[in-house]
Amino acid sequence: MAATTGILEWTLLSECPVPDDVTALLVNGEEAVAAYKTFRDSAIFTNKRLIVRDSQGITGKKVEVYSLPYSSVLMWSTENAGSFLDVNAEVELWTKAGHIKVKLKKGIDVRKFDKLIAEALL
Repeated sequence: MAATTGILEWTLLSECPVPDDVTALLVNGEEAVAAYKTFRDSAIFTNKRLIVRDSQGITGKKVEVYSLPYSSVLMWSTENAGSFLDVNAEVELWTKAGHIKVKLKKGIDVRKFDKLIAEALL
């Protein structure tokens, strides 16, 4: 099994509708539960995995898709935003493929992430 080098990291800005092109990626019995915008991309939580669309290049026509099945998540942690200077919440996932950090901008409910992950894994 190949491991990722370093930490994969994404910053989620706000909740958004599920992108139309993600529907073609879903398998039988898989449903999109929530979607979030990143700077140029989106992260989609399904009932089976996390899908991250990463647009690349100047035009963004080249798209890399990350697919993390929840079965590969070994442990997770969440941290709510703190005071005035600490406005981002964080979710960390330890997986068979490596460590993933997701930063949540102000206004995104970190406890919703706890529930999404717990419902998928437990």
